[in-house]
Amino acid sequence: MATMANVNQKTGAAQEEDQITSEFLTFTLGDEEYAIDILKVQEIRGYEPPTMIANAPPFIKGVINLRGIIVPIVDMRIKFNLGNAEYTPFTVVIILNVASRVIGMVVDSVSDVLSLAPSQIRSAPDFSASFDTKYIIGLATIDQRMLIVTDIAQLMTSRDMELIDDAASV
Repeated sequence: MATMANVNQKTGAAQEEDQITSEFLTFTLGDEEYAIDILKVQEIRGYEPPTMIANAPPFIKGVINLRGIIVPIVDMRIKFNLGNAEYTPFTVVIILNVASRVIGMVVDSVSDVLSLAPSQIRSAPDFSASFDTKYIIGLATIDQRMLIVTDIAQLMTSRDMELIDDAASV
């Protein structure tokens, strides 16, 4: 009988763990919707043209001065090869705080904040060597919407993004 109680406790603990949700900020890039951990977001600002940096890669639009902090601005549409980057009144910059860095990322628009349980996030399909999916945590479907859940900290601290430090220090 005590064994059955232990099994029920473990099952209850597993169910409780599955009910622990995390909050994600959702945003759009082109026709796709992405989600990132809300705890990495410092603020959301309207887009303003940054100061360009010579010899920066095309996805680094430049830098802005955010209350005395020089912040590199990365255009995610260019980084992800999603076509022409058009700046509209809906274009926003999400200011991130990842790995003790403040970085801005340009997105088409911010949608909302959603709570997702781990069970709602499915593993990303394996596309072999056709393209890199190491920054994708998984895919979530909410009310007919497919969200690409992205590990924004890993993306922003990846080797190809280290160019941010080089460009910002020029």
